[in-house]
Amino acid sequence: MTVDELQMTVDNEIAYSSALPPSAPVFETGDPKEILRTAKIMIVDDEPINVKLVRKYLVMEGYQNFVLTTDSREVMTLVEKEQPDLLLLDVMMPHVSGLDILAAVRASEQFRHLPVIILTAASDQATRRRAIDLGVSDFLGKPVDATELVPRIRNVLIVKQHYDHLQKYSEKLEAEVLRRTAELARSRQEVIHCLARAAEFRDDDTGRHVCRVGRYARLIGEELGWKGEQLEMLEQAAQLHDIGKIGIPDSILLKPGKLAPEEMEIMQKHSAFGKKITQSLPNHEMNVLRGHAELGSKLLQSTDSPILAMAATIAISHHEKFDGTGYPLGLAGEDIPLPGRITAVADVFDALSSKRPYKPPYPAERCFELLREGRGRHFDPQILDAFFNRRPDIIAIQIRFADVD
Repeated sequence: MTVDELQMTVDNEIAYSSALPPSAPVFETGDPKEILRTAKIMIVDDEPINVKLVRKYLVMEGYQNFVLTTDSREVMTLVEKEQPDLLLLDVMMPHVSGLDILAAVRASEQFRHLPVIILTAASDQATRRRAIDLGVSDFLGKPVDATELVPRIRNVLIVKQHYDHLQKYSEKLEAEVLRRTAELARSRQEVIHCLARAAEFRDDDTGRHVCRVGRYARLIGEELGWKGEQLEMLEQAAQLHDIGKIGIPDSILLKPGKLAPEEMEIMQKHSAFGKKITQSLPNHEMNVLRGHAELGSKLLQSTDSPILAMAATIAISHHEKFDGTGYPLGLAGEDIPLPGRITAVADVFDALSSKRPYKPPYPAERCFELLREGRGRHFDPQILDAFFNRRPDIIAIQIRFADVD
């Protein structure tokens, strides 16, 4: 495959993955006879003779599905129960007027688009204006003329069918957007996890450290009142806390004994490496990279990601200490970004409770004890308390994501 063919394949794949569902809204009126058979028409008039006359005209045209009433007080109950496709409504009725019923229909979220045709002998402009303001679909005068009644009902029902079709398409499109959004979120999470594990595999054969740190950070966030998308972002960003280990030589990263001062200096640089990896590249470096491979530019178009921004913050700050003796910036107290303070507790606990080239795993109680000793010096007391409050969940995470030799 040539470079041009590869580029075309990538472009086609991007176009395909971002395309809308293949079916666009097509307004088909369908078989008119089918409309006559299935449309449910509700006729409301306090005079039984008027109800019978209108029904007779419509039966002659093939309509078969009716809801009939002469009691205006039961109209809304029948509407909710029968779900008609069209409401033929008299205006001048005892108890509840047709205009009051029309107002109630339009006030209902469920039936606000139900077609309503007013059948009335009233010719005053005030009544018509009020009906129009309330959203009447059409008017028919009394006595009803069959030659006018039938086409008006047909036209209103066709409009309703178009609306129903559009509504169904909108629901289908919304469901498709939700599905593809969920797929994108899963893909993003997988990419972040793979990137985090790529760094962890340097000194952790299982790569489960990043999973545990992310879960621990999420527990702390929950205790602090974080919710929803903010928690998801924290868990994923915390998994990238040590991405800078990619830039640390194996001779230092995997050394079983204590690091020499010059080795420790190199090790401490992984925080800055991590920040650089998760942030946008400077313009001159970006231009060099794009000049090397045009396809690579497609991977660099989302550098404003909120998750990567938080990951960059965590990478540069999770080794800071609450008393200001940490690295690489020597920040203290609340000057240390909150995500960094959260991840510091999660990361140290997992490092203590996990096997490392230079130490065996410590028992849980010993790990908690060591964290308490760092209260106010290494760790933010508020973050530490939030973590301790979730001890049962912490143990559950240890069990679920235990390293397997």
